[in-house]
Amino acid sequence: MSLTLSEYADSLAERDLIWPQVPAPKPVKAKPAIAPLPGIKVVMWDVYGTLLRTTDGGFTLFPNPEVRLQVALEKTILEFNMWNSMYRKPGPPWQSMMPQYRDYVERVAMVPTKLKCDFTDVNLVSVWKAIIDRLCDKDYKYEQGIYGNEEQLSEKVAYFFHCNLQAMEARAGSARAMTDLAEVGIMQGILADGQSFTFVQLVRALMKQGLVMPIPEIIRTEATLYSYQMAIRKPSESLFQQAVEQLEAIGVSPEQTLHVSCRLPTDLVPAKAAGMKTALLVSEKTGLEAPPDLIKDPLTRPDRLLTDITQITSVVQPE
Repeated sequence: MSLTLSEYADSLAERDLIWPQVPAPKPVKAKPAIAPLPGIKVVMWDVYGTLLRTTDGGFTLFPNPEVRLQVALEKTILEFNMWNSMYRKPGPPWQSMMPQYRDYVERVAMVPTKLKCDFTDVNLVSVWKAIIDRLCDKDYKYEQGIYGNEEQLSEKVAYFFHCNLQAMEARAGSARAMTDLAEVGIMQGILADGQSFTFVQLVRALMKQGLVMPIPEIIRTEATLYSYQMAIRKPSESLFQQAVEQLEAIGVSPEQTLHVSCRLPTDLVPAKAAGMKTALLVSEKTGLEAPPDLIKDPLTRPDRLLTDITQITSVVQPE
């Protein structure tokens, strides 16, 4: 039987591999607003940029500088022995792979959404599945006992590639904040732009920070929604409406929900429009998106402002 994605991630951790590192955070001057918000039953976290610090402050497929993409492609080609099955051109392997990668990402991004108010999400696993299909045209072989079928292989390739593309680590205090909420009975979920491998990245990062409580006791599946599941990304109205419907199915109303993110335009503004309470995390410059006009407008400004993620326990308290 092939390895699960989590088992595969564990196997990578046992090897002496070099992964990119997140630069130290650049602080932001801000005054917290952490008075208790009564009636909150569920905290829905954003992931990239909020629970997880990343080099870019969020999730990206095309980092700056581009050399990071070149390195990630080169490492992926080597790791999965793709070179012999590639359509070769003069130059290093990444130069042959780069146009394919860009082309498939652009193709997925151009797929229209059902509603005009929504925005297409790019599934990185689908991108690598298309690349692998092309490799198979030239008799590409891999160890099925480890990687599984092509779909399972594509997910593992996407995971490995993205871990090399974007450095990430749990934000200081994330494990403590989530554990503290869980211990007093506050339900938690995820509402984020994310891939099928995002959960594994999140769990591994939290465990490195010392998380010991079982994840199912902290993050509830029924209160979780990733963009890849609907093929649309924030700020799509349908994504937030689906989140509302999932919560209502377990007896939680929008006004009993607090969405936490470092981005106002794409995350907190549409969450507020959907009836949720909102908390803006202002703990570093990278990834922070808080235009002054949205901060000042009563219709869009966040209900609370955190300068440290652990302040969430002051805002959300058990009844």
